[in-house]
Formats: sequence, C-alpha cells, structure tokens
Amino acid sequence: MYVINGKGSMIRLVAGVFVLGSAVLGYFVHEYFLFFTMFVGLMLLLSATTGFCPMELILKLFKVKVKEAK
Repeated sequence: MYVINGKGSMIRLVAGVFVLGSAVLGYFVHEYFLFFTMFVGLMLLLSATTGFCPMELILKLFKVKVKEAK
C-alpha cells in the first residue's frame, strides 16, 4: 500500500478510520467505545506537541511503504 505525501498522510488516514469507526460503534453498540475516540485524540495531541507518535512506530514495525511527494 502506498500513500502520497509521506507518513503524515498515513497516520491521519489511520486516525480518521479509528475515530469514525469508534464513533459509529459508540452510537450503535455501546457508549464506552467513545473512550477509544478520546484515546486517539489524546495521541494526536501528544504527536502534535512532542513529535512522538506511537502510530509511526507501529507503521515502521509493519514496514508500511511511504511514497514521498515530488
């Protein structure tokens, strides 16, 4: 899988899927799934303020290929 514009795009894609998925699960299944949404938001804040991103480490672990924009 390739994502244009670097690893930031992949991280935003994963975060968006997580937030949308947990919001849907929170609405239809159980409200406690919204805690996962808050966790993703907290990790985005951590990444923006410190530069440390756990999802980046996970993507490196799974050897996701990132295609840089020209």
